[in-house]
Amino acid sequence: MSSRIRIIAALAVVLGGLSGLGLDARFMVNWSWFSDVGYDGVFWTVVAAKIALFVVVFVISAAAIWLNGYIAHRAAGRRADFRLVTSPWGSLEGITPPAPLEHLYRHFPWRLFIAAVALVLGVLIASGEAGNWNLALRFLYQVPYGQNDPLYGRDIGFYLFSLPAYIELKTWMLTILTLSALCAAALYWAHGALVLDRQRQSIAPAVIAHASVLLGLYFAVKAWGYWLDRYLLLYGDNGVVVGAGFTDVHVQLPILWALIALCAAAAIASFVNMRALTVRIPLISAAAVFGCAVFLAPLFTALYQRVYVKPNELKFEIPYITRNIALTREAYKLSHVVVKPFTADQTLTYQSLQDNRATIDNIRLWDWQPLLDAYAQLQEIRTYYKFHDADIDRYTLGGKYQQVMTSARELDTSLLPASAQTWVNLHVLFTHGNGVVMSPVTQTTAEGLPKFYLQDIPPTVSGGPPVKQPRIYFGEAEDNYVIVKGSTPEFDYPKGDKNVYTTYSGKAGVPIGSIGKRALFAWYFGDINILLSEYVTNDSRILFRRNIQERVRTIAPFLRLDADPYVVVSKGRLFWIQDAYTTSRWFPYSKASDNGAENYIRNAVKVVIDAYNGTVKFYVSDPSDPIIRTYERIFPGLFQPFAAMTPDLRSHVRYPEDMFRIQAQIYRAYHMDAPEVFYNREDLWQFPRQPTGTDDTGDTKMAPYYINMRLPDEKRTEFVLMLPMVPSQRENMIAWLAARCDQPGYGKLIVYTFPKEKLVYGPFQIEALINQNTEISQQISLWNQMGSRVIRGNLLVVPIENSILYVTPLYLRAQTGQLPELKRVIAVYGDHVVMERTLAEALAALFKAPAAVPGAAIPVSASASMPGAASPVGPTADTARAALGHYQRAIDRLKAGDWSGFGKELDAMRPLLEELSRTAPAAPAPSKRH
Repeated sequence: MSSRIRIIAALAVVLGGLSGLGLDARFMVNWSWFSDVGYDGVFWTVVAAKIALFVVVFVISAAAIWLNGYIAHRAAGRRADFRLVTSPWGSLEGITPPAPLEHLYRHFPWRLFIAAVALVLGVLIASGEAGNWNLALRFLYQVPYGQNDPLYGRDIGFYLFSLPAYIELKTWMLTILTLSALCAAALYWAHGALVLDRQRQSIAPAVIAHASVLLGLYFAVKAWGYWLDRYLLLYGDNGVVVGAGFTDVHVQLPILWALIALCAAAAIASFVNMRALTVRIPLISAAAVFGCAVFLAPLFTALYQRVYVKPNELKFEIPYITRNIALTREAYKLSHVVVKPFTADQTLTYQSLQDNRATIDNIRLWDWQPLLDAYAQLQEIRTYYKFHDADIDRYTLGGKYQQVMTSARELDTSLLPASAQTWVNLHVLFTHGNGVVMSPVTQTTAEGLPKFYLQDIPPTVSGGPPVKQPRIYFGEAEDNYVIVKGSTPEFDYPKGDKNVYTTYSGKAGVPIGSIGKRALFAWYFGDINILLSEYVTNDSRILFRRNIQERVRTIAPFLRLDADPYVVVSKGRLFWIQDAYTTSRWFPYSKASDNGAENYIRNAVKVVIDAYNGTVKFYVSDPSDPIIRTYERIFPGLFQPFAAMTPDLRSHVRYPEDMFRIQAQIYRAYHMDAPEVFYNREDLWQFPRQPTGTDDTGDTKMAPYYINMRLPDEKRTEFVLMLPMVPSQRENMIAWLAARCDQPGYGKLIVYTFPKEKLVYGPFQIEALINQNTEISQQISLWNQMGSRVIRGNLLVVPIENSILYVTPLYLRAQTGQLPELKRVIAVYGDHVVMERTLAEALAALFKAPAAVPGAAIPVSASASMPGAASPVGPTADTARAALGHYQRAIDRLKAGDWSGFGKELDAMRPLLEELSRTAPAAPAPSKRH
């Protein structure tokens, strides 16, 4: 019987351990998937780390608990040890275990029970600790940071990699000691060696000896814990300093050393008590340690801070504030921000706009939500297609570097009619999305709708990049499994009243041709159809984890992902670019971001996912980051150098918005260099407010935005992520922060600061100017009364040379419709506000364009303007017709919002008009009356 129990217990432990490690049927599925994506090395590294950590923790934990239980059982079983003891409650008579416990003691299989309890608790502890495989590997493979902390002089790598591991190790050791003590106490109680009730209290000498050993070990671990707590002072926050402040260094640190010495003395006293066998020594030791740690130390620290430091806080905290500023900037990669003055002049002219056409031509007039609504109405084609996001990027098209917006047309099978949501449709026929749409950020049609560079299914190219493989099997929305290469072709796209079908020819997918594989995945997905369906053939493959972020997280769960992956058309194929970060909450002296507990972040990795084949490639974009260098050692072959990315894809890499937003949040306070200014928060910045699009009574914080522009003192136009800043509790603009996205300046941050003696309107103040314009207000009210819904677009602050231009679009949508149209563009410069049909017209009105602008007089010959005059012929007539043609094309470009094309037509018309002026006959002199 006992052998069967042992076998059952062993099997239970093994199965429990395998389940805790994920080494059940899921193991085979994950192994197959990692092999499919080409990262089985990553899979086995993680599995090996989990198994090793589990085994080490299990063996030590189970052995410690079993040993203490065995000692308690042996000691309590020796009735000769049950003798009179003296306790703090007085002298006690000899004790005898109650009869039921005596019976249990004689007949119960105590040794097997102790072993079973130790094994179960060991499995539970080890299963929890196996999840710390990442922490263990980072500790083992860590690389130095290359910079020391200012208090202890230790390399910052110690804080990023070693300290978290030591703290987890301390917690594990305390857990083992606590469980060992509880198990031993339970056994002593069951054997009658420990009685604590109202009638009598007795403690056997064996209990005291055993407890003294455990308490001595506990105090030894606590001493080490207080030694580690010295380093935790670097993460404190007293409201003035993040990190160790004056009180921490001059009071807390000596107290911790005192506690270390006190715990060491208590540990020695506890070990000595193994011979003294009294409860007084452990009680006095515990009271001394916990009394000092819980009551005296916090009380003395608080009094010192309040009475001595607080009245002279700035004087004492200056060096620690300096450390806080320097290391917070280092943690968020703000140490090398370039600060430049921006004069905010009012010297912009119409000619200045001509000189900055590359910026003007790329002022974004389409906000993502109205654009998505327009895409949905014009390009979703069928109800089961969905545009989930509109991404901003830049392409060189027709020799012109321009900003565009793209969106992938993905498949959403949940939008199929209820009657069509069959297993075959969901998993065999409807397998992929198709194509992308692309439109320029500024241009529109004559009706105010987006102009398309890419559209329709199959893709129609009208000025955009060619798309040879438009199918999207992996994207932002795909979250269900599909089976490809089955016995029936897949739906590709609709064509008139019929459908076009295709067969997947890519390499992605796990083969499920064998009955074993089909049974495995039927169990994994809980779907028996995989096993039974005749559509599954010997060549079939199953695609799952098709959501690109889930795909990346499964391969590299240690990376934090940016919220906005974006689609790129490169060499005729579709790719997704996903920004990934390494983060930590263990950087000393660094302020935690508003987005979480992390106080260190690097955009260390650019991930590229093939939308058709599902391949995932990790490119290191910040090789200086010690965390990513550590992971390169842990997972050789996972990461590639950034230079290995194809040049075309590299040209689409952009500075990530999440990273920029976190940096901007931190920089609001940490741009202040002087500790005195930082202490008083004299120059605190904040994100500008802007009204919501449909409710003028509400407002939200302005978000960073991408723009093509020529930075001040730079010669070329580049793709930039920028955000204006305003002073705290004020609305005027004080600076703007820019992150460069193009090579070779990628990743460089620049802050342009305005003169503090000059008032520069902020976004919210500009919105107020617009709202106060009677012409604009009346027009908006008129539209609203006519049954239309006016949608205010986001205001863009556009730096041009050393001036600031403000532009905001205005959309119109029928109350019952879903198709927004871009109807007006509002432009503001200084105090001047204009609203026109197009951006070109608004800028022409704002800066008083020359006569060639529509609405102004165009010089023509007298005969050509007179009714009934004969049409001119000859070379002069040809020149006039050519000039008129350029004029008409200029008007067309103007209506379409193509400022660059408008300017080119004007330039072409000028020499023709000059030629007409030279060849025109002189006007007759007026007759004189006599």
